[in-house]
Amino acid sequence: MAQIILWLVCGITAAIASVLAGRSRRWMYAGRAAVGVLMLIGGALVNAVYLATGVDYAGFADPAQFAWVTSAWRAVVAPHQVLFIGLLVAFEATVGVLILSGGRRTQLGLAGAIAFHLALWLFGWIEAVWVIIMVPVMVLLLRAERRAAATPAEPAPEGDRRGTPPREPRRTAGHHA
Repeated sequence: MAQIILWLVCGITAAIASVLAGRSRRWMYAGRAAVGVLMLIGGALVNAVYLATGVDYAGFADPAQFAWVTSAWRAVVAPHQVLFIGLLVAFEATVGVLILSGGRRTQLGLAGAIAFHLALWLFGWIEAVWVIIMVPVMVLLLRAERRAAATPAEPAPEGDRRGTPPREPRRTAGHHA
């Protein structure tokens, strides 16, 4: 139940942030954090805990829209779930860390999350609904990240970061104001 709440909170936060991220770096950062946490905690950590506690992944693909997905999952992944779910955990953790890292790494991480979600829809109607919602959200966040990378950050006000006023220009000899 806690994971569903985490997914919903991250998903709703990311959706709101994606709409506002093009106009506000603060919302871009909120979207980045939401998707990064979703991948790192809602994905990698949850699957790592499930794997460590012996959860059986054999039936995961049973609701798939295509029989070949279910049969391939049962033939390939289920007998070697420690390997394949371990690789999934590593992928989700890497993508989550990349997203949270900032800069071009965030863009790479978002591209990885989008690719992951584009494959996820095959596993059932609930996943398909999630993908229909989250792929546009992540595409908008990626777009905002790319635009922000191409645009310099807002210039700092004159003076230093402590709020001291700017210096007066130096006067040279022979010039009178």
